[in-house]
Amino acid sequence: QVQLQESGGGWVQAGGSLRLSCVASGDIGSINAMGWHRQAPGKQRELVAAIGHDGTTNIARSVRGRFTISRDNAKNTVYLQMDSLKPEDTAVYYCYTDSYFPATMRDVNYWGQGTQVTVSA
Repeated sequence: QVQLQESGGGWVQAGGSLRLSCVASGDIGSINAMGWHRQAPGKQRELVAAIGHDGTTNIARSVRGRFTISRDNAKNTVYLQMDSLKPEDTAVYYCYTDSYFPATMRDVNYWGQGTQVTVSA
C-alpha cells in the first residue's frame, strides 16, 4: 500500500499563488505516475495534473500555463505550484498515485485525504 500526506492548501485572493506538496510512503517502488485531482462542490472529481516517473507531464487545459507539476523522486514527493489562481480553482485537491504491482499484475490508485484550496474574488 501507499500512504499520501498532502499539505499547502489554504485561502488566497484571485491572482495569488499556492504550492501543494504530497509525500508518499509505503510501497514506493510500486509508484508510476503521481499527481493531483480536484473536486469542487457539486462537480465531479477531475484531473488537474499528473507526472510520470520520467518527468512526463499531463496538465489539464483549464490550468495550463498557470499550474506547474513537479516531482522529487528522492523525496517521494510531488508538488503542484498554482499561480494566477482564479475563484473557479476553488476545490478540494487530492493527491494520488498510480501504482503497479507485478506480482499480482494489478494497477491500483491511492488517494490522499484532500486539502482545501479557496480562491476569493
